[in-house]
Amino acid sequence: MNKVIVSVVVGSDSDLPVMKEALDVLNDFGVENEVLVLSAHRTFEATREYAMSAVEKGIKIIIAGAGGSAHLPGVIAAMFPLPVIGVPIKSKSLDGLDSLLSIVQMPPGIPVATVGINGAKNAALLAIQILATNNNELSIKLTEYRNKLKESVLVKTEKLKTLGYKKYLSILKK
Repeated sequence: MNKVIVSVVVGSDSDLPVMKEALDVLNDFGVENEVLVLSAHRTFEATREYAMSAVEKGIKIIIAGAGGSAHLPGVIAAMFPLPVIGVPIKSKSLDGLDSLLSIVQMPPGIPVATVGINGAKNAALLAIQILATNNNELSIKLTEYRNKLKESVLVKTEKLKTLGYKKYLSILKK
């Protein structure tokens, strides 16, 4: 893959520490990506222009992270005909519940796939799963990734059996 196919958009640069997890996963899987700061409210015209031209640029999926009123994913989805994945960013006032509800409660006809609060990693994995429906290389990488997850859980189970829960917990606390 040699062109940007997943775009990660944040409503503010303060969202970047959360959204870094999505960028890291996309990079680990070799998925070309870009990251932009656009605001549904403060830079509406730039957001509109970006969303309406993204398909022409080869963008297949947009991951949009936003906190507070969190309109960015929905505004983008209204103008971008391909998948939009919303990442609610934890806010100071309502711990991200406001962001979650703003993103997940889209009107019929304009869906936004929504992951959990600060769930940027899952947003990237969802984007990769969508892309893997047409990409055998990504499909293989996803299978390998899941096998590693499975193996790590099985190793922890064996360690827990061997050590017992008290010793295991004391090691975790260090």
